[in-house]
Amino acid sequence: MPLIHPFEPIFDASSRILILGTFPSIKSREYGFYYGHPQNRFWKVIAHITQTDSFPETVIAKKQMLLTHKIALADALQSCDIKASGDSSIKNTIPMNLLKILNNSHVDHIYANGEKAYQLAMKYFSKNITQKIFRLPSTSSANAKYSLEKLILEWKIIST
Repeated sequence: MPLIHPFEPIFDASSRILILGTFPSIKSREYGFYYGHPQNRFWKVIAHITQTDSFPETVIAKKQMLLTHKIALADALQSCDIKASGDSSIKNTIPMNLLKILNNSHVDHIYANGEKAYQLAMKYFSKNITQKIFRLPSTSSANAKYSLEKLILEWKIIST
């Protein structure tokens, strides 16, 4: 049975950057928000590159940090079959409707969080949008070849 994405994209009319993941991990689905696994470095990277004074602990604080810095956040998939949290196991995909975000914001750059998110974005969205899609290294702890410091260096490209 395919899983349905359990939460809404984060954006508002002033969003200028869209960060695109693949599909929420088991921990994120349990937590009820994006990048909910405590070992995922996404929130540390975003807090650092946006020069946020304190690390956002709550969902409300994370949403506020994103919106304050004109960052939208979504996943490429609305539905899929996935084993555990492994992107490599994703099958039977249905893409997210990104037009909801793109038509109601000022997003001019899209950044994919990892190779699988980039592949999905190119497959489903690149022909129908004007924004260029950039690939960034995954913030997942499974991406062990990137230290937090190296991720921050690579992700600085999105600095707002």
